[in-house]
Amino acid sequence: MTEGPMPAELPDVLRQHLQAAVDEMEREIRDQVPEYAGADGGEYARKVERTVSDTVAFFVDSVDHPTADARKITELYMRLGEEEARQGRSLAALQNAMRVSSQVACRRFIKDAYRLGWSRETLGRLTDSLFMLLARAADAAAQGYARAQGQLATERERRRDRLRDLLVAEPPPAHETIAELAVAARWELPKSIALVALPAGAPAGARILPPAVLADWEAPVPFLVVPDPEGPGQDRLWPALRRLGTSALGPTVPIGQGALSLRWARQALTLAERGLLPDEGPVRCVDHIASLATLAAEELVGATAEAALGPLLELPPPRRQPLAETLLTYLQCGDNAVTAAERLHIHEQTVRYRLRRITELTGGRFTEPDGRLDLMLMLSWLVRTGRADRTGRVEPTA
Repeated sequence: MTEGPMPAELPDVLRQHLQAAVDEMEREIRDQVPEYAGADGGEYARKVERTVSDTVAFFVDSVDHPTADARKITELYMRLGEEEARQGRSLAALQNAMRVSSQVACRRFIKDAYRLGWSRETLGRLTDSLFMLLARAADAAAQGYARAQGQLATERERRRDRLRDLLVAEPPPAHETIAELAVAARWELPKSIALVALPAGAPAGARILPPAVLADWEAPVPFLVVPDPEGPGQDRLWPALRRLGTSALGPTVPIGQGALSLRWARQALTLAERGLLPDEGPVRCVDHIASLATLAAEELVGATAEAALGPLLELPPPRRQPLAETLLTYLQCGDNAVTAAERLHIHEQTVRYRLRRITELTGGRFTEPDGRLDLMLMLSWLVRTGRADRTGRVEPTA
């Protein structure tokens, strides 16, 4: 195709039919693009009309002045792409609208070419110019869309971080404050939450979690906010927690009591890291209530253990621990020596021998109903931690 100037009368011809072209494009867009089907009034309709009008006007001007500055049209479509992202729409609707507009323009070009006797070269160069403009506009819209998405993601993360902090604040904020921020953060407000305490320095590759889980990886003791932990679909969270190392799940609490759940989760994590609670998989506070209650008052229990356990504490650890474990298991089994033996994997006669030995040491105090719960808590503490001397200092088990 030979290069040459466009016919001098071409821009004027196009301008004569500019408004008709704009009106036809708007009708076709509303008919063929479902997302814009209702855009027949109001501010949004006026915005669509302005965009189509500005695009067609720029195209006609570029035919008259091929070196026309395209920055204005580029900025227009960048803003349009940004708005599509902020409205939660994809770029598909905008791309379809541009495709429909180009089809309308090409049909009109062909009709005018036959009616006015344009050469094949003129028609070809006109459609080439149109597609070049649309390509520029599509690229600008994609850039604006990507930029807005990045900004939205950053804003959403900031809101999620703020929401996460409010959920563990003490005293808690008003429920309405939390609910409003949850909407802004696009986080569905659950009926309950549980906090998970994590070890510091979890590898980045292990931090892939369900999107509803809020995380603070920078806290001195990192933690997660888990919505509706007892609800369906939460089973997939546990494998992710195992990849993060030793962790502890606090009690499930209503919104507004996250600080309580986090406090006990951190307590359980500390005890698990000391080896005082099992750490196979996430430690669940609900499974260790007695141990947590006892170990939370460790100094008090250690300081008063002598009054409850007496001479049993004077034995060296290798002799003391089997007796303490046997007595604790015996009491947990409802004073049933056979069941206690099965749980301890020892002979029933061994259990009875140890109980007689304990009776000799304590004068049979463990058989009294009063104070039995206190005694079991003391024994649980002794079995897990070792023993305490008269000052309350813990002596680890050998």
